[in-house]
Amino acid sequence: MAQIMTREQAAALIQDGDTVVITGSGGGVMEAYHTLEGIEERFLNTGHPANLTLVHASGIGDKNRAGVTRFAHKGMVRRVIGGHWGWSPEMQAMAVNNEIEAYNFSQGVICHLYREIAAQRPVLITKVGKYTFVDPLLQGGKLNEVTKEDLVEHIKIHDVDYLMYKTFPVNIAVIRGTYADESGNISFDQEPARLDMLEAAQAAHNSGGKVICQVKGIVAKGSLSAKRVWIPGAYIDAIVVDPAQMQTGEGEYNPAFSGDVTIPISQLKAFPLNARKVVARRAFMELEQGAIINLGFGMPDGVAAVAAEEGFADKVTMTIEQGIYGGIPAQGAIFGVASNPDAFLDESTQFDFYSGHGLDTTFLGLAQADAQGNVNVSKFGTTISGSGGFIDISQSAKKVVFCGTFTTGGLKTAIEDGRLVIQQEGRIHKFVPAVEQITFSTQYAAEEQQTVVYVTERAVFRLTQDGVVLTEIAPGVDLEKDVLAQMYFRPKVAEDLKIMDECIFRPERMHCKE
Repeated sequence: MAQIMTREQAAALIQDGDTVVITGSGGGVMEAYHTLEGIEERFLNTGHPANLTLVHASGIGDKNRAGVTRFAHKGMVRRVIGGHWGWSPEMQAMAVNNEIEAYNFSQGVICHLYREIAAQRPVLITKVGKYTFVDPLLQGGKLNEVTKEDLVEHIKIHDVDYLMYKTFPVNIAVIRGTYADESGNISFDQEPARLDMLEAAQAAHNSGGKVICQVKGIVAKGSLSAKRVWIPGAYIDAIVVDPAQMQTGEGEYNPAFSGDVTIPISQLKAFPLNARKVVARRAFMELEQGAIINLGFGMPDGVAAVAAEEGFADKVTMTIEQGIYGGIPAQGAIFGVASNPDAFLDESTQFDFYSGHGLDTTFLGLAQADAQGNVNVSKFGTTISGSGGFIDISQSAKKVVFCGTFTTGGLKTAIEDGRLVIQQEGRIHKFVPAVEQITFSTQYAAEEQQTVVYVTERAVFRLTQDGVVLTEIAPGVDLEKDVLAQMYFRPKVAEDLKIMDECIFRPERMHCKE
């Protein structure tokens, strides 16, 4: 039966060498901040728990002290299996310096592994990750030299290639909810998502481990209706109460995120006309009415804002991998929540839908692309961003639209009289001969017959059987100086090279979908 504990008592449940699953999403979304802080304090004071295996599907933290960084101490962890690494520069550094064994598997795969663990199945078989750096034909998801054990195999079933990921027992799961009743039943009343809380709890419980749940408050037995209980008390071992629990890192409680109120679209922050909006507007033009879409982290989240401005948001179904359906996804650090959502699903269920090719279109970040059209968003030199849900999503959507500026690192642009002006070129060129790591594979895209588009503020490319083809340039840019000279390979240029629609570069609404 669940017991109410201090965070110190809960931290003492974790033994040296345990496999610990933590849940949450970047920017403090559903992060058990108070509890994780207590686990860190115990290690700093006593040296325990040590030699942990840390597992997390999403990126968790704030690039400072929170989330995964609570475990980024020498001797505290020996192995990390993470979906997204970008929220903890400290843990990235430990991987780069070979201080820990480090793996990067995709977010959906890790969520599905929890489910396989709970069902006591030995492996997860999926196409997700095939031909990317996760495939053992390349790196097997290993991030450094000290990481030796193969946790994924490339196999064939009926002459079709798949990846087979090994499952493992979970000793501890740290999850979060809003309220717990006296029987340990957990509600998510004020939470902005469901994430992987249920799957993680089942994995730990069925492994013979323990589940620690942080909540904002305790309510009387029977006061939570069955409809409000998302995780039954039978799974819960310890409850840690944090009355100061924040809904996200940006506020204690926004009722529009949890679906308790619907706010007018006009209340959302205006989107200024800049290079970011130009990309979002041109990407928006790839939308079709009735489509089910996914929006990725970073520049792609601007597509939702454009859709709202253009009165098109209710003509498509927007989804986010954290399990959100509908609404207007939030931008920035708290990516993963939305104002006015229509529905919340478990993260693993959302990835089931994605993996089964349920998405019509996805909009994803463009950090680095090569002459073959492969894309890297996961590793750059000593920076390990991790793939997050990028691989699951990019390999499953019928159309993939990559969104990003043409260069980065000091790029300055202006929009003047319907034209793009490059005031200062970025130092870092994104179009390179070969990407550092394959996060999106055009070999896989060809097998699945995906439509692939690359959208920047000054140029649009499409993937064809003949490779990457330049199809559009922005008004005001010089083809040779501003586009081709800023690439480390020379793409094919379409014979009917077009100028991007000037309405993209005007401050008023585009009205292009009416």
